[in-house]
This record gives sequence, C-alpha cells and structure tokens, in this order.
Amino acid sequence: MKFMLMMHAPHTETWKVMDWKPDALHAHIKHMKDLNAELRASGNLVGCEGLAPPGQARVVRSDKDKSPLVTDGPFAEAKEFLAGYWIVAVDSADEAYAIAARASSAPGPDGAPMNMAIEVREVMSVAPVEV
Repeated sequence: MKFMLMMHAPHTETWKVMDWKPDALHAHIKHMKDLNAELRASGNLVGCEGLAPPGQARVVRSDKDKSPLVTDGPFAEAKEFLAGYWIVAVDSADEAYAIAARASSAPGPDGAPMNMAIEVREVMSVAPVEV
C-alpha cells in the first residue's frame, strides 16, 4: 500500500521558517532529514519534497488550443498551505499514521514539537490496462 503524507503549515507569521533563528531552522531540517534517512533505509520512502511558499504557486488551465493559461490564482482562502509531502510504501494505514506523527513532531522556532497537521491519503492504484 502507498500513502501520501501531506504536511500542512499554518498560513501565519509563525511559519516563516527562513526567518527562524539558525539553530531552530537547522534542528527542524535535521528532524526531517533524519526521518527521510530512516524511511529510505527501511525501504518505506517512495519520494518526498518540500514545496516553495504559496506566493510562488501558479494555477494552470488549458485554453481552447490546449496551450497553458498560467495565473497566480485564485486560490481558496485557507488557514494552512501544503508545505511538503512524503509518499511511503507501508503494509497498513496504521504504519502510515505512525510515520505522519513522527513528521508532525518536527521542532519549531522555539524547539518544541510543532505538531503540524499531516493529511494521510492512500495512493490509489489501478490494474495496468493492456493496449
């Protein structure tokens, strides 16, 4: 089974990680790197990435000629934004939840666990289609 674990960060002043004190930022990044290394070593990590801030996001639709129409919104009003994700291969949803809890406990600017929301969703799979 594969699950996508999506880390949601608060859309507030507290999440400006690049403004954190260097020691706090390094501790946060170390937590994530250590988690990723453990998941890679155990064979559970399929992929993971941090994402650029929402201000850099774009919405793309196709026009009538299937060319991209790129805009900087509109975006839904939200208190949180997607900050990064993991795709993990595990034997059960409970195992994915345990990994999500570990990611959620990354230290914040004061060193305390942030307990960020991690959305966990199973990655759907379909039998291959013969052509």
